[in-house]
Amino acid sequence: MSKLAVTRGRAVRGRGSKPRPRVGRGLSTTATRLLPLAPAVLLLAAFLLGPIVFSFYGSFTDRALTGASAANPQFIGFDNYIELFTSGEFWQSVWLTVIFVFASAVIGQNVLGMALAVLMRQATGLLRALVSGIVVTAWVLPEIVAAFALYATLSQDGTLNVVLGWFGLEGTSWLYYFPMLSVIVANIWRGTAFSMMNYHAALAEVPPELDEAAHVDGATGWQRFTRVTIPFIRRSISTNLLLTTLQTLGVFTLIWVMTGGGPGTSSSTLPVLAYQEAFRFAQVGYGTAIATVTLMIGALFSIVYIRLLKPEVD
Repeated sequence: MSKLAVTRGRAVRGRGSKPRPRVGRGLSTTATRLLPLAPAVLLLAAFLLGPIVFSFYGSFTDRALTGASAANPQFIGFDNYIELFTSGEFWQSVWLTVIFVFASAVIGQNVLGMALAVLMRQATGLLRALVSGIVVTAWVLPEIVAAFALYATLSQDGTLNVVLGWFGLEGTSWLYYFPMLSVIVANIWRGTAFSMMNYHAALAEVPPELDEAAHVDGATGWQRFTRVTIPFIRRSISTNLLLTTLQTLGVFTLIWVMTGGGPGTSSSTLPVLAYQEAFRFAQVGYGTAIATVTLMIGALFSIVYIRLLKPEVD
């Protein structure tokens, strides 16, 4: 074989072979990109991850507000969790939390928020401004102020019973006889504005030509909404469901001011039960175990939403 053929063969093999990646340069580029994120990661570790880890450890101790356990808490393993999972009061609180979250966040805030967003797109400027102003006012109020306002509305001598009396209807003590219904309605009233604004922004991104094409094909208004609009804003629905669920799971002030978790424990959701055990009965370790379980439930909700409502890859 001639030297020319050998040279040409090497040249062909050289053109077909891929250049070896430079590992050092790749690592350097990755480090350069991640370096600006370092302050944010450190802040998250200090103010988010740190307290979670400390709380998780505290749930395995007998820490208390008074007595010897306050000065020198001892590690007691899974005793708090064993007591927790064998307590009927805890399982009642779990059930009440699920009802509260599902009724007020998953159904109430999201369905009503979507309905208001759709109606506002069809309303005139004055009506749109009036409705949005009324709904948003409930959202921007501090939670403690909103809680006292709703307490004044639903109490025995509250505004609702006074209005019912004008029509000859007999009122009742809503907070005593219907505590869970009262706090569910209160949370829907206060949190719907967030969903309404999210869905209003999402609906504005739906291309009008999609709806027009479906209308030309003979689709009804409901069919266009369910088969065109909903799939298009699926990402917004997934995000809003996740945010409203996690926010509602941690609601404490609204329930505490309106019912105090009562009568008895008939409206004690997990955050309320954790507060009662930790600060009313001084069992901080036991209350921390309840808070840790609440955190796990929130993580479970997040996983379910991410897996079931994950948008399709573009």
